[in-house]
Amino acid sequence: MSDGRNLNLIETDIEVTRERLASTIDQLVYRASPKTIARREVNQFKGYFVGADGAPRTDNILKVAGGILAVVVAFGLIRKIVN
Repeated sequence: MSDGRNLNLIETDIEVTRERLASTIDQLVYRASPKTIARREVNQFKGYFVGADGAPRTDNILKVAGGILAVVVAFGLIRKIVN
């Protein structure tokens, strides 16, 4: 009788483990899908420029704009020096 009970417990444990593994695999497939990765990257990029409340993050926008302006000016100066 105890062998039958042990067998039932083992079968139950196997089924629970199988379901847990299937769930883990589903989560990994979702996280690794190109669409999910792209969406996550876009959201991260947007989060840098837009706050959680939807307001623009002007400090970060100004930093990027300043960096772009500095590069453009540097290229202009280099081009002027080379010619």
